[in-house]
Amino acid sequence: MPSYTTLTNDQIQAQLGDLPGWTWDEDRIVKTYTFGSFREAVSFILRVAFVCEAHNHHPELSNVYNRVTLAFTTHDAGNAITNMDVTVAREIEELSWV
Repeated sequence: MPSYTTLTNDQIQAQLGDLPGWTWDEDRIVKTYTFGSFREAVSFILRVAFVCEAHNHHPELSNVYNRVTLAFTTHDAGNAITNMDVTVAREIEELSWV
């Protein structure tokens, strides 16, 4: 089982300062992306899937037409926000057309 560092409330707030659009919702970090079409939204989901698989860390994901919502928490850490949640969110933000 991977080692996770659970973030404190202050650390979560500090990390979110560098993640535009991400919010803290109790035990998870969340962002909704809006695209020009359903096709663009699904293409984004596919790219997110590869990032998440590379880290073996998967979000709660929902898609409604051109909107995709991602929510990360670390279940193995008791549904806490950890360094892994932030790491994967940052990598998703680096996708060139987000």
